[in-house]
Amino acid sequence: MPSSPLRMGFLRGILLETEKKVTAEDVEDLAKVLGAFDENLNAIARELSVICRVDGPDIIIRGEEDSVRVARDVLENLLALSKNGERVDSGRVIYCIELAKEGRASDITKLSSGTVGVTFRGKPIKCKTVGQKAYADAIRKNPIVFGIGPAGTGKTYLAVCFAVQALKQKAVEKIILTRPAVEAGEKLGFLPGDLQTKVDPYLRPLYDALQEMLGVESYVKLMERGAIEIAPLAYMRGRTLSNAFIILDEAQNTTKEQMKMFLTRLGDNSRMVITGDVSQIDLPEGKQSGLIHASLLLKDVEGISVINLTDKDVVRNTLVMRIVRAYEKHGGGSDKGESKAQ
Repeated sequence: MPSSPLRMGFLRGILLETEKKVTAEDVEDLAKVLGAFDENLNAIARELSVICRVDGPDIIIRGEEDSVRVARDVLENLLALSKNGERVDSGRVIYCIELAKEGRASDITKLSSGTVGVTFRGKPIKCKTVGQKAYADAIRKNPIVFGIGPAGTGKTYLAVCFAVQALKQKAVEKIILTRPAVEAGEKLGFLPGDLQTKVDPYLRPLYDALQEMLGVESYVKLMERGAIEIAPLAYMRGRTLSNAFIILDEAQNTTKEQMKMFLTRLGDNSRMVITGDVSQIDLPEGKQSGLIHASLLLKDVEGISVINLTDKDVVRNTLVMRIVRAYEKHGGGSDKGESKAQ
């Protein structure tokens, strides 16, 4: 017998009365998780459509059963993260909600162990997502790593951080940073200046990351000494790159031939990190991306790791995550060469 509208409304009312309590052991941890003016708690309430209120050391959550359970998992794991000395900001709150929806809220606490490096100003650099941690672990363990994912996931930044640490620890003698000089709407020949001046805009993200790690003065000295080399991918041809940490950025814009050329430059005591975003391919029509081809061809080769980051790993800004997700949902962005790689 079908339920009447009155009965269905009554059942929904019962669902809305589900209530759970999360108790904080430490007032300071509670304050960190709540955020300034309860902004983090309000974000949880808004994202999960629950009602949250603070009562002393307790957070009372009310709403539909599944949403309340997710909210409780988020709060319990954020409190554990704070207890481990980690900062709880809006980005981590949203990320923890995403994990909790998949039943993986506890994964957030894995991010409290260890730092990747330290900036010139002494700020520790840590992985902010589980995907970033997998990427960092892969770089530590493998001579060649592919980091593939959308903008804002920290692919280049973390790779540069590892390169700087390796140079400081004298594990390598130099850092080599390279990108294919593929134009996104502009022709290099029409830009003013010599070749270096023309390609500088394409390499700017690499300069910025290096200067943040080293400071401008140290960066300039290392460049003058030849310990840091930044050059277009074409300059790699015919070389053997030994005792170096090599990063190929924007690798989605390499052809298959260029990627093979680059990978076979690997010399003794060297490491390579290849980064790219397959949704932003600027190759001419009909050219297959060397990044897509190589990541599929080499994924099972010992010593090579392929890490695929997703919109959940976007740490640049939570709005960037939503932008990436919207484009993916509606099939936006370039996907040249992708179908041929499958």
